[in-house]
Amino acid sequence: MAWAWPKVEKGRGKAPPAPFRVGKRVWNFIVAGMNRNILFIISVLTAFFVWGFAAGQEGGKWRPLFDGVSLEGWTPSKENPNSYFVEDGVLVLRGGRSHLFYTGPVGRSDFKNFELKLEGKTTPGSNSGVYFHTAYQDKGWPDKGFEAQVNTTHKDPKKTGSLYGIANIHVSQKPDEEPFIVKVDRMGSQIWRQAPPSKDGEWFDYHIKVMDDSITLRVNGKITAQWTQPEGWNGANASMRGRRIDRGTIALQAHDPKSEVHFKNIRIKLLD
Repeated sequence: MAWAWPKVEKGRGKAPPAPFRVGKRVWNFIVAGMNRNILFIISVLTAFFVWGFAAGQEGGKWRPLFDGVSLEGWTPSKENPNSYFVEDGVLVLRGGRSHLFYTGPVGRSDFKNFELKLEGKTTPGSNSGVYFHTAYQDKGWPDKGFEAQVNTTHKDPKKTGSLYGIANIHVSQKPDEEPFIVKVDRMGSQIWRQAPPSKDGEWFDYHIKVMDDSITLRVNGKITAQWTQPEGWNGANASMRGRRIDRGTIALQAHDPKSEVHFKNIRIKLLD
């Protein structure tokens, strides 16, 4: 809305009182200043609207974290940093213990409530994991965050679909082990399964969802772990104090020199 010099028809109306009389040039100067202020306010409101719309769009759609051709947006730990490479659109993890952290622009690589989807494939005897709510560190197993286990036939009985150290899919590696339904020990709850939900050499869908105090893991569309963090939770044991719902980035694990695991179609949807 633009202001203009007020017009008074001849013979109609009265001139303003003396204290309020200003020249036309002065009046135009005042009006121009008012117009500039109005335009400034409109531009600020527009910027806020655009920013809010963009944030809403990012939060409402799936965003790729892996481009299928490079490791752009990912930072390997300094421990065995060559344990990762891209081959035919697939992210291959093979080599000594190492972790590849997402440090790209999506969500500023700092996620709280989200859904993460990816496809994984194990090879015989391999082990890996998908960390979330974690943070970069140079070496060692990540101290912060949770691990969604990736393991079909590795000797560790905690298999794909486990929320590692908290809610575990237990497939016995000992032929004489007595079957059970559920048991709880220092490594969290163990749920007995006859076979893991993944198969070596076959792609499986992994779906990780974090919403407020709850974590849900799905393998090929079926829930394998669903856990709500209790009040005052401080980790399942002293070595896992950092496994608490907070916020952080995503990381992929190269477990050992004998393990080779493949990932592709890694994408995230922000729920904040």
